[in-house]
Amino acid sequence: MTMPSLSILIPTFNGICTKLVTDLHEQAEQIGMDYEIIVADDGSTDQDTIRTNRNINELSHSRYMEQQQNVGRAAVRNFLAQQAQYDWLLFIDSDMIVCRQNYLQQYIRHTTPNVNSSTQNAVIYGGVTIGNLVSGNLRSIYEKSVEHEHTVEKRQQSPYHDFHTANFLIKRDIMLQHLFDERFHHYGYEDVMFGKQLQQYGIAIIHIDNPLSFEVFESNDDFVSKTEEGLRTLFHFRHELQGYSRLLSTLHTPLSPLLYPLLRLWHRMFGGIERRHLTGNRPSLFIFKLYKLGYFLTLHTPITGIS
Repeated sequence: MTMPSLSILIPTFNGICTKLVTDLHEQAEQIGMDYEIIVADDGSTDQDTIRTNRNINELSHSRYMEQQQNVGRAAVRNFLAQQAQYDWLLFIDSDMIVCRQNYLQQYIRHTTPNVNSSTQNAVIYGGVTIGNLVSGNLRSIYEKSVEHEHTVEKRQQSPYHDFHTANFLIKRDIMLQHLFDERFHHYGYEDVMFGKQLQQYGIAIIHIDNPLSFEVFESNDDFVSKTEEGLRTLFHFRHELQGYSRLLSTLHTPLSPLLYPLLRLWHRMFGGIERRHLTGNRPSLFIFKLYKLGYFLTLHTPITGIS
């Protein structure tokens, strides 16, 4: 059977990813496959990071492409797909860490037709594992708390609702037919919309146990700011993402409208105090959930409903 050819595509913004690329390069070389590694820098502003990442160009079959303007998470992935030359595209976030020696080999094994079918998998999601808990780091605490919800068994139960862009393989022709929605310029939810789009077109997402590790966590202040940006994105696309967001589903329970005015008032009175707590040294997940709900509700002008 012919070995599949692979384009490994890594979008990055102000993140050094030379170790990630080197590890992937080593595995690809050992396999002896046709491959390329393309890193697209989405307008990074940190010059030291850019200079370090330029070392990627020294590796065979690898290139570091610098964009002068930040185009956003969806557009940069579409750009990578259009630059790729091989049949399979492996998208990896630049802050991931290779944690298995057979990582690429495991994906290659799933590109062959299913044992009981002649149908070839088109989209394969390997998942993410979370590194050691970092005391006092909100992102680390949060990701560890929900890690059990993203096992392969859990993901298989709702394959389109539990899809993320950090680590997935897709056929190039499928990707080019169903590009990421470039209206998603700001942080968050472009992967959720992509999962919805695949479901609408009847393209199966296969979930497997082939994770990358997430071990480098931003500061509490940066994570809260990213969360707020993601909530603004969700608010903007709330009608289109209904049924694909747990937060939106929570807000559409029968009793929730009775609580909207109280939660808005609470956030307007105490949101600043909550935020200072979350950016401190001992953040609480309960306060984090309450803050997210209150922040989202204050984006609405109606007193009742999520119109």
